[in-house]
Amino acid sequence: MWRGIPVLLLLSVSAAADARPRQINPIPFAHQPCSVLDNRPCTPSYCSPLEPGPCIPEIDYPYGQNLQLTIQSVPSEPDRAKYHKPDHDLDTIGDLFAALRSCWSPPSDNARAGMQMSVRFSFNRDGGLIGPPRLTYATPGVPAQTRTTYLNAINSSLKACLPLKFTGGLGGALAGRPIAIRYVDNRELAK
Repeated sequence: MWRGIPVLLLLSVSAAADARPRQINPIPFAHQPCSVLDNRPCTPSYCSPLEPGPCIPEIDYPYGQNLQLTIQSVPSEPDRAKYHKPDHDLDTIGDLFAALRSCWSPPSDNARAGMQMSVRFSFNRDGGLIGPPRLTYATPGVPAQTRTTYLNAINSSLKACLPLKFTGGLGGALAGRPIAIRYVDNRELAK
C-alpha cells in the first residue's frame, strides 16, 4: 500500500509542472466561460477540480454524438442546395442528411400546415433500416388520422430511398447510431 503513494505523488507533480494556462477562443460559438460569482449571463462550464486553468464550456456542435436533422417540406432559398441527393456514395454526415432531405415527400391529402413530427431510427452498415422508425413527437392537438397520414408518408419516403449507398467508413460509423429527424410541413395549404 505504501509503495503506491510515491507513484501517485510523482504523477501529481508531473501534472502540476505542465500547468500552463490554456487559451479558450469562445468567439466562433459566442460562448464565454464564466464563474458562478459573475453577475452576467454566461455559459456554464464543467471540469475537474484537478484540471489546471479555466474550464472549456460544453458547446452543442453542429454534428455531435446525437445525429439530428430538420427537414422542411418547402426549404428556404439558401437551403435549397442541401435538398439535392448526392450523385456519389454517401461519405459524410452532410451527404447522408442531403440524401434524407431529398427523399421527403409530404402527404397531399389530410395535410395540415405547421404539422411537425419527429422520428428516430438507426441504419445498418449496408444502408438499410434497423427496424421501423419510431415516432417520438407529433404536434399536440392533431387528430390521430392526421398523425397516421404523416407517419405513413415518412415511412414510404424512407422506403423509397433505401437502401442508401454508404462508403465503408460511413457505414461502419453510422451502424446502430440513432438518428432523429424532425419533419416540418411549412407549406401554405388551402383551408
